[in-house]
Amino acid sequence: MSLKKYVILLLFFISVFPAMAKDYRASLFGIYSDGVTLNTRSIQYAIDYIHANGGGRLVFFVGRYLTGSIHLKSNVTLHLEEGAVLVGSLNPWDYDRKVWTSLIFAHDQQQIAITGKGIIDGQGRYIARNIVDMIHKGLIKDAFRFDRPEAECRPVLVYFKSCENVKVTGVTLRNSSSWVQIYDQCRKVGLDSIVVDSKAYWNNDGIDIVDCDDVTITNSFIDSDDDGICLKSHDAGKVCQNIVVRNCTVRSSANGIKFGTASYGGFSNVKISNVKVYDTYRSAVTLAAVDGGFVENVWVDSVQAFNTGNAIFLRIGERIKGKKGRMENIHLSNMYVEVPATKPDAGYEYEGPTEDMPRNISPAGITGMPDALISNVTLKNIEIRYPGGGNPMFAKVGLDELDKVPENPEFYPEFSMFDELPAWGLYVRHVKDLKVEGLVLSCEKKDYRTAVVLDDVHGAAFTGTKVAKPDKREWIYSYKSTGVVKK
Repeated sequence: MSLKKYVILLLFFISVFPAMAKDYRASLFGIYSDGVTLNTRSIQYAIDYIHANGGGRLVFFVGRYLTGSIHLKSNVTLHLEEGAVLVGSLNPWDYDRKVWTSLIFAHDQQQIAITGKGIIDGQGRYIARNIVDMIHKGLIKDAFRFDRPEAECRPVLVYFKSCENVKVTGVTLRNSSSWVQIYDQCRKVGLDSIVVDSKAYWNNDGIDIVDCDDVTITNSFIDSDDDGICLKSHDAGKVCQNIVVRNCTVRSSANGIKFGTASYGGFSNVKISNVKVYDTYRSAVTLAAVDGGFVENVWVDSVQAFNTGNAIFLRIGERIKGKKGRMENIHLSNMYVEVPATKPDAGYEYEGPTEDMPRNISPAGITGMPDALISNVTLKNIEIRYPGGGNPMFAKVGLDELDKVPENPEFYPEFSMFDELPAWGLYVRHVKDLKVEGLVLSCEKKDYRTAVVLDDVHGAAFTGTKVAKPDKREWIYSYKSTGVVKK
């Protein structure tokens, strides 16, 4: 065989069989599965050893493995067989803090993974309780806002920063005391077939993608008391981009899919498809640019949402004075949403805030600012079913009072941020180049409001709109708007 053919064959085997690295049983390193022995140093020694010897998998078999913070290294996989549970310690001093406090860290590493059908259990409500006790004793310094420790002080389950080629597959992540998993400025991240079951304490975001490039989230189930799948941009010089979310189911006492809560940099080239949302307190989909960053080139397709407080919320804000966001090229298609008359997450732990109730059901919203218009938005084949029954005694804003709707540029971006709105189906304000095709809105009970209200909208085409309502009023009202066409 010629040298050239030999090299080609060798490269083929390397590419097809990259996972031939050695497996190491956890017991080899004196790691105990009794749920009592603290294994932090033994697990870390095992990771360091495997990393230093060419990489491989640290395999955990059936049992409960108690640990504090561990740091994953390049070319090392934590593999949890079915029945294996990695259990977070209840002692706050067993955790490290590098910006965030975490059970599993990785910083500046490559080719790392967490795999298998096992469980990572943070014992969140109990570790949070112990942190509160330490704060009261003065041993931990914390702002302790809202009578709870700051999110960064409580252990998340996974915090990976500036890593490349990251894989998390098959595992269940349960009971974090803060955000569940954070991937921060990472490249080439693949999350597949994972389960997030985390309703143990406040701020339990299911998945947080922060300023990452090339991320896929597929075939996963997320049940969390805060935003389910959340994209953020913490760095004004970074962009969260090339993100794919596909074939996922989400339940949340906040938003199903949300990005832009922190929007200092930007979001670009995001594709979301075939997602189901249920029993969710806020919006099925929220996109926001409120900290001076931008949102561009987003495609959302085939989303079904049942018993969800709101369908769509798009928002430009100005939480940092003098820094307005930008949002353009947003495409939403093939969505079906049922909005209930009652609280969608009633009965779950850590429900959405009751102080927002009672109120009239809010419409889907696309809301820019007077000097920062959202541009080039397409809504295609979207059906939203509302309960109707709006009560004008709550806080009526009539069609002749649209200027009374507050701008609230500094507010946290949520669909209820404007209080009462004059539309029951779709409210559009400070927008240009809006295309709406095949919109279906239905209202079960009579509502004093108009179905669709446009305020400062320039260039809007409605094609094939169907509005089913108990009265015969005109379904759309335009104010300070130009170029509005109905076909």
